[in-house]
Amino acid sequence: MGTLDVLAFVARRLEGEPVAMVLAARDNAIPAQFAREHRQLPVEPLLPSAAGRLLDLQPEPPVGRARSRILDQAAGVPLALVELARAVGRDPAAGQDGATDALPLTDRLEAIFAADLPELPAPTRRLLLLAAAAETVELPVILSAAGHTAAPADWRPAENAGLIRIDDGRLHFRHPLIRSAVYQSATYTERHAAHAALADVLAGDPDRRAWHLAAAVSGVDEEAAQGLEDSAGRAQRRGGYAAAAAALERAARLSPDADVRSRRLVRAATMAMFAGHPRWVSELATRVLTLTDDPAVLAEASLRAGWALAVTARFEDALGSLLPVAEAAVATEPALALDALSTATTPAYHSGDPSFRERILRITERVPPQDDEAARVWVLAGCDPVRHREQALALLRGTDWTEDPPEHPAGSARDRRLSRLIVVGAAAWVLDETAEAVRLLGVALDQLRRSPTAGANATVANALGLALYESGSWTQARTVFDESYRTAAEAGMEIVAVGSPVVGATILALRGDTEAARTAVQRAVHGIDLPASRSLHVRTHYALGAAALAEGDHAAAYTRFRAVYTQDAEPEPVHFHASPYYLADLTAAAVRTGRADEARRIVDATRRRLGSGAVSARLDAVLHRAEALLGEGDETEDHFTAALADPNGEQWLFERALVRLDYAEWLRRRRRSVEARPHLTAALDAFERVGARPWTERARAELRASGVTPASAAQRDVLAELTPQQLQIARLAAAGLTNREIGERIFLSPRTVGFHLYRVFPKLGITGRAQLRDALPESPQSLDGAPAP
Repeated sequence: MGTLDVLAFVARRLEGEPVAMVLAARDNAIPAQFAREHRQLPVEPLLPSAAGRLLDLQPEPPVGRARSRILDQAAGVPLALVELARAVGRDPAAGQDGATDALPLTDRLEAIFAADLPELPAPTRRLLLLAAAAETVELPVILSAAGHTAAPADWRPAENAGLIRIDDGRLHFRHPLIRSAVYQSATYTERHAAHAALADVLAGDPDRRAWHLAAAVSGVDEEAAQGLEDSAGRAQRRGGYAAAAAALERAARLSPDADVRSRRLVRAATMAMFAGHPRWVSELATRVLTLTDDPAVLAEASLRAGWALAVTARFEDALGSLLPVAEAAVATEPALALDALSTATTPAYHSGDPSFRERILRITERVPPQDDEAARVWVLAGCDPVRHREQALALLRGTDWTEDPPEHPAGSARDRRLSRLIVVGAAAWVLDETAEAVRLLGVALDQLRRSPTAGANATVANALGLALYESGSWTQARTVFDESYRTAAEAGMEIVAVGSPVVGATILALRGDTEAARTAVQRAVHGIDLPASRSLHVRTHYALGAAALAEGDHAAAYTRFRAVYTQDAEPEPVHFHASPYYLADLTAAAVRTGRADEARRIVDATRRRLGSGAVSARLDAVLHRAEALLGEGDETEDHFTAALADPNGEQWLFERALVRLDYAEWLRRRRRSVEARPHLTAALDAFERVGARPWTERARAELRASGVTPASAAQRDVLAELTPQQLQIARLAAAGLTNREIGERIFLSPRTVGFHLYRVFPKLGITGRAQLRDALPESPQSLDGAPAP
């Protein structure tokens, strides 16, 4: 009797005994003895989110391109994720040489995935090497490269070993790491010959041919380098920025001339920036510094390095790289100077340091007007949105930023249009032109989603999420923040990887999920130097204060809200832009905890500070609400009325509802219940729309106290049961997209999409995708009543 027979015999006799038997079989190859009678539990690959969390737990969590490649090649296998992360940790440069280079396998992985290779016949190994080098599933291409000596029977040993599967003229490796094992087990000469053979048969596909020619040459080769540069240009026009960057980087390595090499590296850095890979950008820009003394090339390399430093939260280093470029270029290359100042405004905004912002504004004053003033809009708004509000608004409203820009010496019209949309959209958000920010950033994000790269979505999605959150489109904002966090974590964009979860946690807190909010904040800011980023510092305090407020702990809320202003005799905002929007909530908590005098001191100081500029309708309403909460007599009602006077205030749904609730409570305490009811009804409707449960309950209680029995609560919002990613998938499926189409849009496999839908259906009380359109309470084209980007 064999071992399996013995195990099966024992297993059948364990029923009712305090003993369990667990057996594992690879690839669903269940032995016949266990195929019936015994419970089977297929172990599916980890979902991308779970795989990312596993990578984050490694001693040296991978980021950037290495992280993306590990996720791709491991295909959700936990052992592969851990081992590949270990391999990259030992050799950070591993797998960074271009699209045809696989990550190195550890001995443990090689023992698993390459164990069967030495026993295969030589013709089979050659076919497998061509398939691995080709990185294609098209069998005719592989067979053409193999030549007349290859026979169909040569595939059979690999199929019998379970290494590959051939269906309908397409070849699939059982796991991506088998491809890596095949490629790495070949000699350099064998790999060289394989790429040369593939290049010969791909004459009609210039992009793939260029890569194979590059892999087949030894040393430098300008012809091969030019082929890759041409391929990069085609990829750039398609929006394939990561592919363009990889091609230009390889082209630079093959370039005999140092000046040409440096020029290609700078272009590669620019493409890597659009692809959203800051560490890659930094590596490329650093290499340029040792290759050339051309001032123009060095200036552009410094510009790219500054961007990389900014999005990785190294603000002072970023400004130290960018501001000298701007200073030097003002007289000779004003367009370059304005680009440098625009890039510098982002770290200056996040750091909140006034000295940097003032220096940027002083340099900007010396830059003459340009044909394209998009960068100036962001500089003015991002450095001082009160003092320069009118000038920035005039520029913002004077151009249709969705149109193609004027001709520019640097970059294609598509790239310049994308850059304009991002910086002007960010400026619109800072200026409280919220609807315009949603429109512009939505267009930018849509352009990026349609391109073959996802990395740059992180910064755009984060900015769009902020605008959606402030407009009251909280469900959509959570979906967008989830997207921005995933792509930022992959690319190593610390400022977004921290900021998106913090604002997402604020939404959780305002909806009453306070413990989840605190957990999310603690996880996001762990190991982060918050004082170095005043914007994150302030928003973190507000998220935790909102959680306390939702629980009715006004003392704890006051402590958090008070921390967004300094303790000086003349209190200053910790962050020049973020802090003032929390002034009314600070005042409300102060009044409830007997600290009205302190709140009055801060409100008065804020009024004096803002008096020299122009404030938005939103900020004006915040100030009037704070004044009303502190006021006495008729002046209180005057401030409430002023806070509600501007019809533009309706676009900030939650903040307008808070004013109405406070005003109604004040009216009811003065026995003016009839006047309070319309305000309470409107506030209740807004709170229910955004899902702010603690405030919904408060508004209902006030309505009952005013003599009105509120309508029964609406049916529980089924959207609250779904994660942001599940909601996004459900909406796309409801709109008629297939699993493959959904996966291509949000960068998941069709199998993963199907898994999510399998989890969604019972939550919505349905059994199939045909019922999704009716089950979702809102139109598939929108969330929270806002147009989808």
